Amino acid sequence: MLWLACLGVLQWSVVRFRLPIVLTLTVGAVGLGVWLWRRTEVRRAPSWLAPVVLLASVAITWAVPLFSYLRGAWLTAALATLSVVGIGSAALLARPSAVRARTAYGLAVLGHVVTAAITTVGDPGPRIDVWVTLQQASDALARGENFYDMTWTDSPGVQDAFTYLPWTAVLLAPGRWLGGDVRWALAFWSVVLFAGIWALARPLAGDAPSTARATVLRAAVPVAALVVAPGTLTQVDQAWTEPLLAAGLVWWAVLVRRGHAWWAVVPLALACASKQHLALLLPLLLVWPAFGPRRAVATGALTGVLISPWFLASPSAFVHDTVTLLVGFHPIRFANTWYLYFLNEHGVTLPFWVTGLVVLGALGLAAWAVARRRPEVDELLRWFAFVLLVANLVNKQAFYNQFWLSAALVAISLAVPARAAAPVVSGRVTSARPAG
Repeated sequence: MLWLACLGVLQWSVVRFRLPIVLTLTVGAVGLGVWLWRRTEVRRAPSWLAPVVLLASVAITWAVPLFSYLRGAWLTAALATLSVVGIGSAALLARPSAVRARTAYGLAVLGHVVTAAITTVGDPGPRIDVWVTLQQASDALARGENFYDMTWTDSPGVQDAFTYLPWTAVLLAPGRWLGGDVRWALAFWSVVLFAGIWALARPLAGDAPSTARATVLRAAVPVAALVVAPGTLTQVDQAWTEPLLAAGLVWWAVLVRRGHAWWAVVPLALACASKQHLALLLPLLLVWPAFGPRRAVATGALTGVLISPWFLASPSAFVHDTVTLLVGFHPIRFANTWYLYFLNEHGVTLPFWVTGLVVLGALGLAAWAVARRRPEVDELLRWFAFVLLVANLVNKQAFYNQFWLSAALVAISLAVPARAAAPVVSGRVTSARPAG
């Protein structure tokens, strides 16, 4: 329910600053931290929980102020689609069988595709710099031009910088080239994300015994919850790119669980080459034995190789757009973070060392816990979410989409099957892991 409360206030947060929003997100971070510290396993949930979350998501979507450029029949159609998905999935999951859970999963995936289509067609030109820069960067890529050297036309915000790492443009450009809008590619990567959750839910050797019903349910619940989560329509409309990052992270988790940790470097590096803040996750992977230093270093190296063509083409422009501009960028007054609280309410600009200390403290705590406890993939995903959430809370430019990624990682972690209990042999506990 705290997960739902955080997403509910995040829908309200676009575009306004309110202290209750910051407080709710902070309570969410504390709750996640307590959960991680206590290491409480979620093996069974009350049968009413998933339907209630889905129905409440629909109610919040209608009741809480929602920012969207959609108008009239287009907005009604998008909201109606989300309502059908939420109510239909809740009905199917109230007394779930394997068939009903599979149907709920399919309904959610189809519903997201329909919502994305309605939004893309109904709002062909959202007034946000994210969409403008992604569209025009895709065009530049098709012409063989360096989008870090460009000045954007008709951008309502950033005019002369591509603030993402280059593979955001590369992975989204086909949506522009084939369908005229990068949001078609975002819809595709969202489906890739949902497919990854399905794959992640499948039990493997060493997992606790699982029925077909339980396996499908582990995939259906987080996918349905993410599709109808409060604020989803805004995220689709604004062309925010976090579903692309989540897709990379979930397929990293799938490959690691299946024993292909070296192949897992590829989707992880693609995600890291798309947005800067995922670099915060590499120290955790460095100390996590199932991935380890060699693969973490390989991920960093592959990320460097992936971004090198744009860096070498114009080092000064690349560093300006992806580092210097963001460090010196003015705070956005409706970012619901503690940085903006002190600025908006007290006129105090927090020094960099204060915010840096908070982020490093959260990262250090997470790295210590991961190195000491050697958690399974599900707990590690929640540590990812915790570090990113704390970093967002002291940032000067954190909005719905950045917080959504933390919420998505928590939901994704629930798809991972529980490990089998370690057997007791001669009075001592032995490992339940298969050799190797």
